[in-house]
Amino acid sequence: MGKRLEGKVAVVTGAGRGIGRCIAELLAAEGAAVVVNDLGGNVGGGGGEHSVADEVVAAITAKGGKAVANYDSVTDFAAAERIIGTAVKEFGALDVLVNNAGILRDRMIFNMSEEDWDTVIAVHLKGTFNCTRHAAAHMRQRKRGRIISMSSTSGTIGNPGQANYGAAKDGIAAMTRIVARELGKYGVTVNAVCPGAATRMTQTVGDSARQARQKAGIQTPAAQSAFTLTHTGPENVAPWVTYLATDAAKDVNGQIFFVMGGIIALMNEPAPVRTISHDGRWTPEEIATIFSRTFGLDLVNPAPPKEAP
Repeated sequence: MGKRLEGKVAVVTGAGRGIGRCIAELLAAEGAAVVVNDLGGNVGGGGGEHSVADEVVAAITAKGGKAVANYDSVTDFAAAERIIGTAVKEFGALDVLVNNAGILRDRMIFNMSEEDWDTVIAVHLKGTFNCTRHAAAHMRQRKRGRIISMSSTSGTIGNPGQANYGAAKDGIAAMTRIVARELGKYGVTVNAVCPGAATRMTQTVGDSARQARQKAGIQTPAAQSAFTLTHTGPENVAPWVTYLATDAAKDVNGQIFFVMGGIIALMNEPAPVRTISHDGRWTPEEIATIFSRTFGLDLVNPAPPKEAP
């Protein structure tokens, strides 16, 4: 293992398990001092155990690395400031922020409660903002830094039952593109990763969501057979995140990547694919006539209504 991050300081949120833990351990193996943030809650965001973060810190220090635990919630603006402050207090600076903390509360939209929506948005989208906001202020002053956030194909493509999670994750993708443009001139890069990995969170995803991914081309039946749970383990996401944290990635900014097993893919930015134009204002009648014969001709309804029995 190299020492590409020797002398660097990193914060990884949600680092107690799964992808976050793998990232924290690999950053430490590459020489970074790591703040392991995790309140130790369950998949739905309830509960909390300090031992979850402590175990990761113990694993890192046992291998000669540097790490400290932090148990604050990313959903609280002041607590997020303490998370970032822990890096500065314990190690003198902050060079890398990985926004990984997340929960799931999957429901179809007609069954989703306001609490289901608010809680998931608070952890993913607001939590990413909270930590990014405080990290950005520090990194801007130092004129260097790396911010890497976790987005998801649930947001960029869409999974049934995950309106809350997908909205938050697509919001993170948008925020990544915007903040990259705001911080780039200060030597700070901002990127996002859509991970494909078998974790305790993916075990809660239903068959309907998996089928939707297949239809979207993200996870085909052939790919499912080719990538066993071992090959899609969370440890496969960590190397790309670690690369983005290094000086070698100083010119990679504002990008969204899909990472699963041995696959690393650059996600395209939203752009028009077909256009109709009019010299003046369209009328609804004109649109109805033209649309069905142009780019509306082969549009596919992702969820056509079921025929009555």
